[in-house]
Order: sequence, then C-alpha cells, then structure tokens
Amino acid sequence: MEFKSVVYNAARDGKVSRLRIFLDNRPKEEVQKLIHAKTNGATPLIAASRNGHSEVVEYLVKHCRAELEQVGQVTFDGETIEGAPPLWCAAAAGHFEVAKFLIEGGAGVNSTTLTNSTPLRAACFDGHFEIVKYLVERKANIEIANRHGHTCLMISCYKGHYKIVKFLLSLGADVNRKSVKGNTALHDCAESGSVEIMKLLLSHDARMDKDAYGMTPLLAASVTGQTKVVEYLLTRSDIAREEKIDALELLGATYVDKKRDMLGALQYWRMALDERHRDHKSIIPKPTTDSVVAAYENAVEVKTYEELDELISDPDDMRMQALLVRERILGPAHPDTSYYIRYRGAVYADMGNFDRCIVLWMYALDMQQKMLEPLSPMTQSSFLSFAELFSFWMSDGRGRPAHPVEFNDIMSVFEKGVAEIEHGMAYLAKLTPEEKARMLPSEKDGSHFNRTLTIMMHLVCLMSRMKKKLSPEQEFSFKKSIYKLVQLKPRGQKGQTPLHLACSKDTTTVGRYPVCSFPSAEVANLLMEVGASLEDVDVEGNTALHIAAANKPCKLDVMRVLLNHGAHLDMCNASGRTPMQLMKNATIGDVCSPLEYISLQCLAAKVIRTQKLPYKGHVPAKLEDFVEKH
Repeated sequence: MEFKSVVYNAARDGKVSRLRIFLDNRPKEEVQKLIHAKTNGATPLIAASRNGHSEVVEYLVKHCRAELEQVGQVTFDGETIEGAPPLWCAAAAGHFEVAKFLIEGGAGVNSTTLTNSTPLRAACFDGHFEIVKYLVERKANIEIANRHGHTCLMISCYKGHYKIVKFLLSLGADVNRKSVKGNTALHDCAESGSVEIMKLLLSHDARMDKDAYGMTPLLAASVTGQTKVVEYLLTRSDIAREEKIDALELLGATYVDKKRDMLGALQYWRMALDERHRDHKSIIPKPTTDSVVAAYENAVEVKTYEELDELISDPDDMRMQALLVRERILGPAHPDTSYYIRYRGAVYADMGNFDRCIVLWMYALDMQQKMLEPLSPMTQSSFLSFAELFSFWMSDGRGRPAHPVEFNDIMSVFEKGVAEIEHGMAYLAKLTPEEKARMLPSEKDGSHFNRTLTIMMHLVCLMSRMKKKLSPEQEFSFKKSIYKLVQLKPRGQKGQTPLHLACSKDTTTVGRYPVCSFPSAEVANLLMEVGASLEDVDVEGNTALHIAAANKPCKLDVMRVLLNHGAHLDMCNASGRTPMQLMKNATIGDVCSPLEYISLQCLAAKVIRTQKLPYKGHVPAKLEDFVEKH
C-alpha cells in the first residue's frame, strides 16, 4: 500500500498513534506532501473531520501544519460533495468539537463548497442546532445561498427543523427570499409537511408567492401529497377559490399515482367539485378543451358528480384522469408532469402492456424535448429507459420469449436522440464564459453530453441486432440517421467520437440494467460504413484502434473490423505508443499478419520519424500529417 493511503486510512479511522509512528520522524517536506495528498478525492484532514476524530484533526493541524482551507470530495447519504473544506465536513456530520477546534484555529466560517454551500447550511440540513448556534456566534452569514439560491432558512424548513427555523427567524432571516427557480421557505415547508413551521413562517409575514412554474405553497403541498398542510391552508380566507380547487384536484391526482389510494382521490376530487358549485351564482366550471391526447387514450376530464361516481369502476380511467389533471394545472414544463407520465408507462410495462408504455413514454419525451434545456438529466433518463426496455424485449429470460420490437419505435427514439445531440452541441457552444464558470466540474467536463452520446451508441447497437430483418427502405432510413449523427462530429469526454465509444469497454456501463455489451464490432462497422473517420483522435491522441487495443480483454473481432476498414496499426498516440504496443491479452499475430496492414508508405514514415530525418518542406504538404502520426 502506498504511503498516502496509509496516512489517509489512519486519519479516516481515527488512529492517531499510527499517524504519529508513520509521520513524526519524516522530513517536513514529505509530511506536507502526504497530509495534503488525496485518496478517493479527500485529504486526511477532510476524512478525519468528516468522521469526527478530534484527536487526529488536532494532530494534523498543530503538529503537521495541515492547511485549514484545503478542499476535497466527501459523500453524505449517497451524494458526492465537491470542494468541501474540513469545517464544512465537520458541521455537516454534526461533530461540534471538531468544528469548534477548526474555527478557533482560523478556519473560514463562511468558506463554501463548489456548490456554494456554507458550513452553516450544512449544519442546518441535518438539524445540528448547537453547531448552528456556534457558527452564528462566530459571524456565519445566514443569508449565503447555494448555487440554486437555497438559503439556510429554506433548507431548515424543507428538512423540518422547527428549532433552527425559529432561531434563524429570530435573527431576521429573509422569510420571502426566492431561489433561482422562485421558490421560498414557504414552498419548502409545504413540501416537507410541517404545519407548525408553516404557521411560524406565516406569523413572520411570509407571502404566498408563486415559483417559476407558477406553483404556490398550497399547490406544492398538493403535488407532494402533504395532506395536513393542504387542509390547513384551505381554511385560510386569503386563498382564492380557484387555487383551492386546483389544490384539491392535484391532491387527488397525487393520491392516485403516489399514494395509490383511489378512494382518497375520489374524495378530494368530489371536494373540488363541491368548491366549484359552492356558490350557485358563481359556479366555476372545469376548463374545456377541443383537443384530446392519444397517449391518454383520448380520455377527457370528468365534469359532473355522475361521471365522477363512474370512475371507481375503472381504475385505468382514474389513472388517465390523474395525468390529465396534472398536465392541465402544472403545465408541460413542470418536472412532475412528464415524471408521472413516465411512471404510468413503467407500470404498464411491468404489466406486460408494452404498447401503452411506448405511447406514454413517447409523449413524455416529446414534452421534455420541447420544454427542458438540451441534455437535461430528465431527458437522458427517458432515452435510457427506452434503451433498457428495448433491450429487455429483445432478450429471452426466465422462460419468457423475446418480444418483437417495432422498427418505427426504436427508430423514432434514435432520431429524437440525434436531435438532442444536435441541440446539445448548439446549447453548449452558446454558453458565455460566466455561465461556464458557474458550472460544476461534472458539467464542465462534458459528462452530460457524453452520457447522452453513450446512450445513442446503445440504441445503434440495438438497431444493429434488427438489421437482418429490415427491409431495404428501413435499412436505408437506419443508416441515414446514423450518418446524420456522424456528420454532427460530436465529441464526448476526452474528445471521444462515436467510433471511439463503439470500441471502448467503458461504453457498456450506462445505467443500472444491462443494455448492450461494448466494444461492438457491429456498431463500429456501421459507423465506418456511413463515414466515421478512423484517423480522428481523442485528447490523448488515441485513434479508435488504440482504444480497441487497450481493452481488457482485447476483442479481436473489433480490431479486425477496424483494420479491414483501413486503420493504422503503427500510428502513434500522444504518448508515442501504437495499438500494437497497447494490446493487453493478445499478440498482433492473433489478429492479423502485420504485413497485410502496414504499407510501404507507413514503413517509410516510421523510418523518417525514428531517424529524425527532416521532412517538412521535403515531402508533399498532405503527407506531413501522415508522417507526424507515425
């Protein structure tokens, strides 16, 4: 085990005696290097602070002179936090003595993570009241919001920490401050379900504002199924009838899809009808529409008590009612609208009704692509769900025969995916330097784009399985779409092209469930047939053949298909290594006879490079690049 891991593990586990044995007699320069080295993204001080080992923290700071403002990567409840200082880690985990020691030693009380979360906000999240009080006493700023605009008051309301909410309000916390998406502390409180905190906020003049989706706190409570909050707010005279009706109808929809309580849903839908007809002089009728949604089987919303009573005999009609109500009130831009459409489709798929699933998922995908920014994680999730479903259909398993997949279904999804790639490239190209500066490292390195592109490779792989059954017209349409993707010249992480991805083992892992196995000779062959370049290199100078050769194990069929299309065995990457040198589990003789694929031109270029002969200006200009690559 290397030295840095020994130091890190001892700090993480609270073994101060082991640290002393290992570090006390080492040169200062070596000690500094070891205590600031990162293992799994974190330094020893960050690991010790995260785990509350006060003796280790004191030793690292006082004896080893560890920097108090160093940052690293930590995990809380399965979520990875980037750029977290030691004080943030201690505050988030509730280690008061460690937090106190770090502050007294000079740690910045308002130092933030990469998402602009402060130690105070971290302590508010999990309800560490004593740490919250201490941080405030040491001049922690209660109004610093994270990158989403969420303040300490908002997160305390969302997590239901009444004592901390009351304390922050006593300090003058801005009760009506809005996040980037326009929600306030009241919205967060409504979603958490605390009537007591709701009353406390209202007593401090909290306003019933709308967020960016047009949602009030009452509607937010309805969407999340917080019945007690809904019932409390319905008693208030300052809530308009129209909003009360929407809230009751939304709550009914939530009872259908989230609580799976059909009788409860009918109860709240009946209450909504009662509210519509409460005043006979000013009845509020349900909105009517001339258009119907095929994905909802052309269902329309019920408008009378008689129609409502008939719903109980058909649970499927109730589910369509819930989707109709949610789309009308929330609108297509709200994440819950497409989420529950997809959820309902998944339920149909589990029941074996794949056709209904496809129709609903297509409708949700169209909605997402129209309303959300390109490369949205929600849209990515839809594409991945389609890929996983198609793969499941095509595979035999547990005595279940493979289900035929319609070419038009998978083709439609792929074409929408190519459009997503195209719009994503245009979106990223238009980002200003300021917008790029606000992005997280995971966003800056193109991981969202790379994931979308990787999912498209899985769809190409699935379509290639159908190739023998396609008509000439279908095959032409199929290759035409792949050609469009290749011509966009998309680049994933590390500058990888679709052909690089087709040749990489890493492309296999795309979600929780298996879809296709990579590297794939079939996918690589299809890409090259429509014009994918064999000479395109990633940021490390690797061609697709380099990527294929470096796989463990090396798939010989992929190597052969690349070579047969003209890949160069002797082309060097940025490190000066050829594919032949990168092969892990095979010799070049297992793949081919090298002389079949190395031309006299290649040999001549190799001699020029190895002998360091002058060539620029002595060979045709178009050959200079060829020589350079050898």
